Amino acid sequence: QVQLVESGGGLVQAGGSLRLSCAASGRTFSTYAMGWFRQAAGKEREFVAALSRSGDRTNYAESVKGRFTISRDNAKNTVLLEMNSLKPEDTAVYYCAADRGGYGSRLSRLYDSWGQGTQVTVSS
Repeated sequence: QVQLVESGGGLVQAGGSLRLSCAASGRTFSTYAMGWFRQAAGKEREFVAALSRSGDRTNYAESVKGRFTISRDNAKNTVLLEMNSLKPEDTAVYYCAADRGGYGSRLSRLYDSWGQGTQVTVSS
């Protein structure tokens, strides 16, 4: 399994931007589809965005489409989540996840490895 470490979370005002980064260990990063999920306090974990192994296919939740962008750099073993026009309802702990051999699914149960999460708080 790949080890994942997220960074880049913080406190931002509504309308602002943040960029989350997920660093992966190992030499097989390019064999994993990558995803971002989030969990707000008292709510279930939900899908945010996902990216295929080569980065040519993306998948977004309707709530973030047009505001968030997922990307990856296989040479640097990194996946990014650019978040713009943030809203208070985007407040959550954001998790990076890896799905070996996958295609970028919305289903959290398909992901093999998870990071520890990074807190994003959007104030109104």
